Amino acid sequence: MHAWEQIQKTVDYIEENLSEELKIEKLANMAALSQFYFQRLFRRLAKRPVNEYVKLRRLAKASEALPDKSKRIIDVALDFGFSSHETFTRAFKDAYGITPEEYRAKPVRLNQIMKPELLLNYTMVDEDVPLITDSIVLEITRRTLDTAETYVGLSAKVSTSQAPAGETTGIDVPGQLWDSFHSRKGDIPNLLPGGVELGASMLGEAADGTFIYFVGGAAKPDVSAYGDFIKWELPAAEYVVCCLEAEDFTELTTSALGKAMNYLFGTWLAKRGLTTQPFSAEKYYRANPDAAYMEIWVIPEKCRSEV
Repeated sequence: MHAWEQIQKTVDYIEENLSEELKIEKLANMAALSQFYFQRLFRRLAKRPVNEYVKLRRLAKASEALPDKSKRIIDVALDFGFSSHETFTRAFKDAYGITPEEYRAKPVRLNQIMKPELLLNYTMVDEDVPLITDSIVLEITRRTLDTAETYVGLSAKVSTSQAPAGETTGIDVPGQLWDSFHSRKGDIPNLLPGGVELGASMLGEAADGTFIYFVGGAAKPDVSAYGDFIKWELPAAEYVVCCLEAEDFTELTTSALGKAMNYLFGTWLAKRGLTTQPFSAEKYYRANPDAAYMEIWVIPEKCRSEV
């Protein structure tokens, strides 16, 4: 068994037992490692110490339960391993910047620390070969876009602290922009009926710790934007496309998206000596009863050291 498989075994156990007491000694024994080496290896692979990871996964699950007002907040806290209302409130505010009471009164989208699938860090697949994990199916291919695609929607500056997806906590600013777009989508004329929706992240020349995030719907090329709506084009080019399926749309746009982004940029492109132009586009298609589906589009370039 590889070292990452030993850690994945403990990650899976943690996820199934978040409401229970989780001791380092037991987890280390499960991984067949000393407590010292287990904690070092876990931190390297899961990108945070064991106890911090457990706390953040408990918060992620607790936040899913909080909107149900039939349960007291203290009961939610106890259900997910927090010893008191005070401890839970402090941890929640540290992670998200708001209290559980504020979140329950006015739910907002939150960034969550996702459960890692370490297989994705150590598996390379060829183009057009599916990679199947416990929760997602992804496949990487190449496509040529002969004509630029036009989209109309909204954009906002987003702190780089919001990235990478699935590895930060706080208010989900891109998610809020999507909510704003969907609430106003009916006001945009000349969107293509049933057309693709797109989110684009653009680094550009930003040096202030932010990137530009655009969300919009497919439109006719000659469409005009008005007010605070803007027009954006996906340029004609040769693309690497990461196709992604998940069980439902919520999973697709949160944990699955983060895992796919990490695999595409951190593993697949990197091990081929490729980087990309400073933007990526997420295309969202209508969900079918069997699975939710999206694609990540990037324009590849050779790393400077490879040129």
